[in-house]
Parts: sequence; C-alpha cells; structure tokens
Amino acid sequence: MNYLAHGFRFLDSPNFLAGTAVPDWLSVVDRKVRVRSRSATAMLENPDVATRQIASGILQHLADDQWFHQTRVFAETSLQFAVELRDRLPGDEGFRPSFLGHILVEVLIDATLIQRDRSLADRYYDAMDQVSAAKVQQVVNAIAKVQTGRLDEWIARFRQVKFLYDYLDDAKLLFRMEQVMSRVGLPPLGEHLVVWLPSARRIVADRCDQLLTPPQEISVV
Repeated sequence: MNYLAHGFRFLDSPNFLAGTAVPDWLSVVDRKVRVRSRSATAMLENPDVATRQIASGILQHLADDQWFHQTRVFAETSLQFAVELRDRLPGDEGFRPSFLGHILVEVLIDATLIQRDRSLADRYYDAMDQVSAAKVQQVVNAIAKVQTGRLDEWIARFRQVKFLYDYLDDAKLLFRMEQVMSRVGLPPLGEHLVVWLPSARRIVADRCDQLLTPPQEISVV
C-alpha cells in the first residue's frame, strides 16, 4: 500500500493519518530508521493524545502491509507487472522489474482512488496540514532505536509538493518512478516505459476493490 490507500479511511483523524504515512516517509528520508510494532504499541499508554494517535497510525500501516502483501491478488498483479517489465527492460532479469512491479501496484491504487474521487487527495493533504511535523518526528524518535532529525523537514516538503496528484499522469508518474530508482541505486527506466503505463493503470483500476479488501483496523485513540 501507498500513502492514500493507507490513509483514506482516516481523514477525520489527522494525527492517526500522519502515523499511517510514517514508514513510507522514513523509507524516503532516513532508511536506517525503523518503527517496530512492539515499540509503537508501548506508546499507546502515553498520556499525550497526539502521541497515542500517531503511534496507532503507525500500527495501522504495519498491519495493513502485513495482510496486503500476502493477498493473492497483490502477488498475481505484481508478478504480472514484473514479467511484463522484464520484456520492456532488455537485459534486466534481476531485482529491478520485481521491485518496480511491486511499487507500481501500490501507487496505481492511489491513482485509482484519486481518479474515482479527487476530493480524497484534497482532504488527505488538508488533514496533513493540521499535523505538527515536529510532533511526528518526536514520536518516531521515541519509538525507533535510530534517531532522525530529517523527518520534520520531509513532511513539510511532502505537504508542499503534493506528488500524489502526479500519479494521474503517465509522464509524471514515470518521473516519480525514476526518482525512486535513483534513490535506491537502480538504473533509470527510460522514457519508452510511458507507453506501457496505461495498461498497468487499467489492470489496477479493475482490481482495486479486491486489492483493498479491508483489514482489521486499529482503534483511533
């Protein structure tokens, strides 16, 4: 799951919503920092309401990922994409097609949700604007063994750039995927891949409801 798929059910609870984004934010800004379920669960006893809500959102993200990545429809779709991408990335039989296939399923779910109802993304960012980035970083540093001093700045940039809207446009989506490839040290994909994206987009749109089979939710506290 990506940002909006994790969070669209919790737009009325900004701190919980921010918690659902924390693991994905950390994967961009500080990959050495990990938020674990056990440590996040301990924060549910904290007297501060915002701390409990952020920690609960983190737990929701971790629970979502656990069920989502084990579903048959996700496995079949990401494998289908990986096979098709190998044909379009000559000489690449390794990690890149599988990695990209996995990510594309997730971001195209977000694209489908926005295509169905753009107000979801609008409300998502409006809710994020109500969150204290410094507070989120404080809670993360209370949970994680490795500390970060960069998360609050990234949250501010995340709110400013609003790149989730880019997922609706194939060229902009490819640009965002190129950024991911660069960030993880993989070769660039090439502009030719943009002609394949519409078919991938249709497949995820057709399977979106199956992909988003509701998990057991963590209570907002």
